[in-house]
Amino acid sequence: MSPETSPTGPGRDMIVARATPPGAGGVAVIRLSGQGCRQAALALFRSSRPGFTTLLPYRLHHGCLHAPDGRRIDEVLAAFMPGPGSYTGEDTVEISCHGGPATTDAILAACLAMGARPAGPGEFTLRAFLNGRMDLSQAQAVAELIAAATPVQADMALARLDGAMGRLARELRQGLEALRAGVCLAVDFPEEDVECLSREAFAAGTADVAARIRQLLAANRQARPFREGASVVLFGRVNAGKSRLFNALLGRERAIVTGIPGTTRDYLEETLDLGGMPVRLTDTAGLRETGDEAEAVGRDRGEKRVQAAELALFVVDGAHPLAHGDDDARELALARTLGPSRVMAVVNKADLPQGDPDPAAALAGLGFETLRVSAATGLGLDALTVAIRRRLGAENAPPPVAVSPNQREAAALARALDELTDLTRDIARDVPYDLLGVRLETACAALADITGEMTPDAVLASIFETFCIGK
Repeated sequence: MSPETSPTGPGRDMIVARATPPGAGGVAVIRLSGQGCRQAALALFRSSRPGFTTLLPYRLHHGCLHAPDGRRIDEVLAAFMPGPGSYTGEDTVEISCHGGPATTDAILAACLAMGARPAGPGEFTLRAFLNGRMDLSQAQAVAELIAAATPVQADMALARLDGAMGRLARELRQGLEALRAGVCLAVDFPEEDVECLSREAFAAGTADVAARIRQLLAANRQARPFREGASVVLFGRVNAGKSRLFNALLGRERAIVTGIPGTTRDYLEETLDLGGMPVRLTDTAGLRETGDEAEAVGRDRGEKRVQAAELALFVVDGAHPLAHGDDDARELALARTLGPSRVMAVVNKADLPQGDPDPAAALAGLGFETLRVSAATGLGLDALTVAIRRRLGAENAPPPVAVSPNQREAAALARALDELTDLTRDIARDVPYDLLGVRLETACAALADITGEMTPDAVLASIFETFCIGK
């Protein structure tokens, strides 16, 4: 990482960015951090209190901010947080102003004129990490908390923001370091009559750490759908009521609904909070043969979404028999290809007289879990929501205080576990202690990657580049 994107040392250059989202708003916050930020703010700030001399630490100061040429920009509140007791671990000033774009742009320009430079993505949090204010797991939790769309996602991020994941990683590493101390004793003093770690104790200590890593990896698998979300796709023939059902599940009119076949010509996707699990709900174009090129492209794109979905909802018009044309054959073939494990049949229009023969009975006979609903009246929608939650595993949400590794951390844990698995095998095969020590060292390095203690600069850059500007 270049000195500009990853400066080191306590005297880092001054950076500035808007810490609140862009666009118009009631209040915006401009954040300055780095050497000289208090002096820069003092040059622009005019206090409303007589006798004001400086920005006192951890106090809100009321006044007006002026451009370097003396022009008044806005009435503001300014706060100074000296390092190391700030978010970044270095001197920081936050200016709360009115949230109009013209105002915030003028304040940013004034700060740039005082010698600041625009902050890069996540650079404030990067500085907090480099200054030891948080470990890498906590830094990633900041971004995850900002992006959290459901309460469960927020709870998981908060548990890691508190440092719990880093503490667990350090505990595991300390356990392996204790084993390394015993191994080094055996390697350094092979001829001495000293008490070395026995192979039985070595194997037991390795097994204990490996078991704890497996528990964390299991927590990652349990939490992954809640962290990343699941894909649920509606498919079926035209006029089966997919778009009306899509709107009913969302609780708002998102898709256009008409009685004209082929109204939906491309897929629509929206996010739905399903009991804490973020679900990407997709409505697709009807599966029918058509001479309309645009509709055919939309149909084919929708079919690809169905094939990639964790759960596909096969929406059927309950007022008609299942098999009454080539279009039914196409959709049924797709459902049977995916299989009952990935498809749930939803027989819509349950408020109308049902077809003869009953399509629900036919689908159930093919092994599909089948529910009757009416998207028009809401009949059966609660039962459908419960069934979707069950099929996606949303009923097994992680406890709010549970710590679950993210995917980067899980990959590091998996690397450590692989080394410990090979280590256990090597202990049983009487491999020399010096070679066993190499495996321990590699496992320790993988665990250190969780907190960022041994993470390469290129990896750090890729992590912080995903952050928003101003955090």
